[in-house]
Amino acid sequence: MAGGAIVSGTTDVSRVEAPVTFKAYMICAFAAFGGIFFGYDTGWMSGVLAMPYYISLYTGIPYDYDNAAPIGVDKEAFVLPASTQSLFTSILSCGTFFGALIGGDIADFIGRRPTIIAGCFVFSVGCILQISSTNQEVLFVFGRLIAGGGVGFISAVVILYMSEIAPKKVRGAMVSGYQFCITIGILLANCVVYGTQSRSDSGSYRIPIGIQFLWAIVLGAGLFYLPESPRYFVKKGKIEDAAKALSFVRGQPLDSDFIKDELAEIVANNEYELQHIPQASYIGSWTACFKGSLSHGNSSIRRTLLGAFMQCFQQFTGINFIFYYQLGTVPNPFLISLVTTLVNVLSTPISFYTIEKFGRRALLLTGASGMIVSQFIVGAIGVTQGREEVHNNAAVQAMIAFICINIAFFATTWGPTAWVVVGEVFPLPIRSRGVGISTASNWFWNTIIAVITPYLVNVNEANLGPKVFFLWGSLCCLSLTFAYFFVPELKGLSLEQADMCMQEVSPRHSAGWKPSHTYAAEMHHVDDSAAILGDTVEEKV
Repeated sequence: MAGGAIVSGTTDVSRVEAPVTFKAYMICAFAAFGGIFFGYDTGWMSGVLAMPYYISLYTGIPYDYDNAAPIGVDKEAFVLPASTQSLFTSILSCGTFFGALIGGDIADFIGRRPTIIAGCFVFSVGCILQISSTNQEVLFVFGRLIAGGGVGFISAVVILYMSEIAPKKVRGAMVSGYQFCITIGILLANCVVYGTQSRSDSGSYRIPIGIQFLWAIVLGAGLFYLPESPRYFVKKGKIEDAAKALSFVRGQPLDSDFIKDELAEIVANNEYELQHIPQASYIGSWTACFKGSLSHGNSSIRRTLLGAFMQCFQQFTGINFIFYYQLGTVPNPFLISLVTTLVNVLSTPISFYTIEKFGRRALLLTGASGMIVSQFIVGAIGVTQGREEVHNNAAVQAMIAFICINIAFFATTWGPTAWVVVGEVFPLPIRSRGVGISTASNWFWNTIIAVITPYLVNVNEANLGPKVFFLWGSLCCLSLTFAYFFVPELKGLSLEQADMCMQEVSPRHSAGWKPSHTYAAEMHHVDDSAAILGDTVEEKV
């Protein structure tokens, strides 16, 4: 160990982490603020695309604000072309895809905390470019791309940072706070857009964009006062720095047995994993994510695919379709958007309790089942009594109700749980890049969905309308199957114990697994008497 520092190893599986403190809650809660970036940008773009001023800016069609009607064309024709909607919506996700990959890489070189701060700076540059554009499509798109890179940095590394510092007993609830902040971001965006939509000047879209600077300032400045992840220091061999950081986040004295025991377990687990995942070069650190056998639950490639497909199937639930676009059968899309977003916000905190009470797998299976039923009902009503020409308000209200039920199922299950699982399944040697790849997968499929959705629902394109919910319901069936066969139950385990669980049992039998020993014992960081008596002994690592 660097500097010959002394740490403790224990054979007691119940002593590998300190008790939960209020400080740990506060640190994780602040880090979760990064979700605001993700959610706010998802929310404001869909609203801006429907603003009269913005449509006039890019189409040249004048608008009569006194009579709330376009001049010279029908209301149905007063929309941005599908190609423009698709480009403006998806280009940010394209930026976040590469940002997540780069951010996951950089986080292993300069640390988790500086990478998030850098993401705030990059995001701010992108916002400046978007605000500066008037009707320059290239400048706006470039700004969206740059801002996306910053959001990619933040979305990947915040999950990594939170997973590495959160106490195991509440890690699921703490990381779920990230999804809660995403929903708050969407709600705030909808409120701002609702307040500026009728403006007849550039403030209609510049105000929603400009408010984002506040999120960057708060998160970037606040992180200067938070510690680096102790697991990052262990990865770099800076054990004394790791001990100080761990002491800060656990709220324990530096010489506490809890700090010594947890630090020894992290060090021993890292040593164990490096025996199986050697990293001799920069390229080797990336290829390590794809080594091993697909048939082994603890192999690197199996974990990487688990994380990537976890985010893929979260997007396949179709949730962003509801927030990006509105169906033609729904009256007053701005107001309905506020309602659905409010449901999203109010439902998500339920997961803080259920994810630790019932576990990850139970939430994923229940949520997928509920969304399948809800989406098929919306589709069935939409192609019968919910059609525009029928003018059945009760049917439309029923569709809105089941859309809200679908959102509630997502918000309490797949929304937060996908992020929790991604933060838990990777061993330390590949964790940063593994989380980066998984987050990039989320943004990749987010991009694909954003690109194709206008073509699926627009009147002058495929014009699927409510029939698109049959597509999302069918994809939810795939999400259900994936969760049942491939997602392990890691509730209440430390990140090191999660490694052990994935080595010893299959996902379907993981719920009943209990740790039988510590990595400190397995790597011979305790002497024989300690192994017999379960005592804590000091040893030089």
